[in-house]
Amino acid sequence: MQSASKLSPQDAEAHSNLGVALKQLGRLDEAEASYKKAIAVKPNHAGVHSNLGAMLREVGRLDEAEASCRQAIAIKPEFAEAHSNLGNTLKELGRLDEAEASFRQAIVLKPDLAEAHYNLGNTLKELGGLDEAEACHKKAIALKPSYAEAHSNLGNTLKELGRLDEAETSYRQAIAMKPDYAQAHSNLLMLIGSMLFNDVRYRDSAAGFARAAENTVTSRFNTWSHSRDKDKLRIGFVSGDLKSHPVGYFLEGLLTELQSSSIELFAYPTVIEVDAVTSRLKPLFEMWCPLMGFNDMEAAQKIHSDGIHILIDLSGHTAKNRLPVFAWRPAPIQVSWLGYFASTGLPEMDYILGDPYVTAHDEAAHFSEKIWQLPETYLCFTPPDLDLKVAPLPACSNGFVTFGCFNKLSRMTDETVSVRAAILHAVPGSKLFLKDKQLDTESGRNRVISRFAAVDIAADRLILEGISPREEYLKCYGRVDIALSPFPYGGGTTSVEGLWMGVPVITKKGNHFLSHLGESIAHNSGLADWIASDEEEYVAKAVAYASDLEALSDLRNGMRERILDTPLFDIPRFALHFEQAVRAMRNTI
Repeated sequence: MQSASKLSPQDAEAHSNLGVALKQLGRLDEAEASYKKAIAVKPNHAGVHSNLGAMLREVGRLDEAEASCRQAIAIKPEFAEAHSNLGNTLKELGRLDEAEASFRQAIVLKPDLAEAHYNLGNTLKELGGLDEAEACHKKAIALKPSYAEAHSNLGNTLKELGRLDEAETSYRQAIAMKPDYAQAHSNLLMLIGSMLFNDVRYRDSAAGFARAAENTVTSRFNTWSHSRDKDKLRIGFVSGDLKSHPVGYFLEGLLTELQSSSIELFAYPTVIEVDAVTSRLKPLFEMWCPLMGFNDMEAAQKIHSDGIHILIDLSGHTAKNRLPVFAWRPAPIQVSWLGYFASTGLPEMDYILGDPYVTAHDEAAHFSEKIWQLPETYLCFTPPDLDLKVAPLPACSNGFVTFGCFNKLSRMTDETVSVRAAILHAVPGSKLFLKDKQLDTESGRNRVISRFAAVDIAADRLILEGISPREEYLKCYGRVDIALSPFPYGGGTTSVEGLWMGVPVITKKGNHFLSHLGESIAHNSGLADWIASDEEEYVAKAVAYASDLEALSDLRNGMRERILDTPLFDIPRFALHFEQAVRAMRNTI
């Protein structure tokens, strides 16, 4: 095909076809050059403009991608695929309403375009329209039964709807159709590791992911050119969440504190997204190298060439992860930390960094990695730079107790609903405040109302609100007396933010990493007595704390000052423990 382009320099189709082939091979710079040659020969070739736009989106050049897609549409307004490609770019830019309109236009122009239905489903899920998102994915599958991506993302929607067994079936169908589809494996592991934990099933599924990753590796690195100087320590972080995200919130203080150390910090973001937190994080790194546009081999080669001593994965099996890069072993020591809550399953991942609560040594069989424990807590929160005061206990002015949970509704299992109903029945006049993007939609609100009606809780006992900007969201804790962590997937960032806003949280003791997270938070913030051993004690504690408003008010009034001196918030103390850990790891090379 390449010779065809050389023999026919004025053949736009030859250049275009070569571009398509090069893109499939991951040779994106060469693909871009071929597309541009085709456009030079035939400027009004709508298909090439559209393909170029799709490729530019993949490498994170979103403004150029949008321009290319719009050029394709200007040339050929009825070009459904170009509208769909434009929608994908707009979605990446965070312009979800515009993306939805583009996908709907593509479907009007070409009703049997499975990709447009799939993409519309993804966008509607982001907007909280889960029922229609489910219908869109099912339509895509009806049009294209072997569409593995649609099966996987249908699973994501079903998980958000709380239909966990159906979600698992969809993920497994995607994997059966496309065994090396890493994201489907990750989606399955997210589900089993959080809502449906079973150590045997998790290990088996994680091994399946490891096999899929291994199939993409041609040859692992087994020698490294990193510095042998014991005083030098070069750490790389791979993440799609170096932004306004829990990972960013827990990372910022540590990185700031490490500026005074001799550690060199390298960032390998997996997305191009930039926000205020990204802008603060970026200067804290010696080097900032986005992996967009690098295939796994190229990404591994880049990291290897940078002489990284310790490569830290901050994503695990969450969205935008690049775990297959770790299968190439670009660094001599590789660690999973912070952004995930279970084993990666990769034999090349040496350690999982935890603490005595989330990675108890008697649960070592849950992990393919070796456990490395920090002495107190495996995370430390960076308080927001906002002038927000702790509000007085709202029950004192309301005349009733408000329980609250700002976690995703997808974590609200039937068992959690039952426990919350028992609390509301036992505390007369009390209300439950829930906050989630699903509640921006009428269908989402009706689902919650119906679930509580089934356990005899009337709608007027519920306060249901959608998402808010962070400052407004934090202020909402001023309307909550006691937070109720769900289970088995409990609160993490939401619980810590609530504590900072003076709201104590009741959590349930668990039996694996994620379900232990609330225990770690409670122990490391001086609130161990807010841990319930089972559901019965959970209800009893909620009722007891709600019955003594004076004690609850006293706890709230002094909470921020007290917790800022605890391991969960003491950044210099945490940074010392982190540095001791990574230097000890360095000595194992």
